Amino acid sequence: METVQVSLGDRSYPIHIVPGLIDDGDLVRKYIPARQVMIVTNEIVAPLYLSRLERSLAADREHSLILPDGEEQKNLATLGAIIDRLVAEGFRRDACLVALGGGVIGDITGFAAACYQRGIAFAQVPTTLLAQVDSAVGGKTAVNHPKAKNMIGAFHQPIAVLADTDTLASLPEREFSAGLAEVIKHGLILDEAFLAWLEDNMAAILDHDAGALARIVGRSCEIKAAIVAEDELEQGRRALLNLGHTFGHALESLGAYRDWLHGEAVAAGIVMAAWTSKELGMIDDADCRRVEAVISRARLPISPGADIDTEAMLRTMKLDKKASASGLRMIFLERLGRAVVTAAPDAALLRQVIDARAAVQDPHASARRTTAS
Repeated sequence: METVQVSLGDRSYPIHIVPGLIDDGDLVRKYIPARQVMIVTNEIVAPLYLSRLERSLAADREHSLILPDGEEQKNLATLGAIIDRLVAEGFRRDACLVALGGGVIGDITGFAAACYQRGIAFAQVPTTLLAQVDSAVGGKTAVNHPKAKNMIGAFHQPIAVLADTDTLASLPEREFSAGLAEVIKHGLILDEAFLAWLEDNMAAILDHDAGALARIVGRSCEIKAAIVAEDELEQGRRALLNLGHTFGHALESLGAYRDWLHGEAVAAGIVMAAWTSKELGMIDDADCRRVEAVISRARLPISPGADIDTEAMLRTMKLDKKASASGLRMIFLERLGRAVVTAAPDAALLRQVIDARAAVQDPHASARRTTAS
């Protein structure tokens, strides 16, 4: 078992990364000790892991709520359904919510925990690669507004993150690749040696080699935990974790949260951020090609698609939650392994980059066009 600590004073918590964790009742009950527990999951994950987690928690103290699957469920109506159930079951302030699933389940369960009775405990049991390496760590919780992703939310740290790497075996190939976007991002913003390791070991990662999976989850959690401990509320350095996300969130919004998986949109966004960095004189063509190559090898898109409405995308980007009175701020690459937060360039430059990337033939575009699962 590998353990990474998120150091936040009296709100510190562990990230446990271990195969078979869901079936380890002693470990699960140690970190989820509440007598009232509600597991929130979805219709895809529930048949695979819900009964096993219930057994580990002990059946006399838990309830469960199974939600429909999909990013489009991450909204205020679903939030209301969770809170309605908590009220109906008489959940107290010492209760605990448990998010069993991917990023959507983690985000909305955490936000419900932040809102219910002004805040109750919650734990993350992430079952997707994207959640294990990124969204389950750091306490960002939210639901989407129809016009902007994650616009309604709160910072609310979990009491523990329990990552069972065996659950990654059940992921569809597309979902697994989507999680790799966040792994690659970590290398690009802070650790070029890790990026190089990813380039050299992508085949083993895609083959679900146990050692490779342990490495990408563990190192990603180390990087994110260190940044969160330094800047919990994203007032400074934590914004680096949003490399590619301003472009990516716009793609998700324009696709009505159905056309793109989050990691796919972020992957295309990272490519656009890299080429914008090049236009700003930070990195060169070879660096951009290297970014494109590692993302493409992870079976991820490198283009926003030939049918993108560039003007709609630019309008949507202005709604990004990182915008302030001084304007939109974005993350670019000073070099591979080092990112910087800066004011967004003018719209003409962004338009040029989006249009140029839209014209690129993307080998993974057809797979993305299927309905996101």
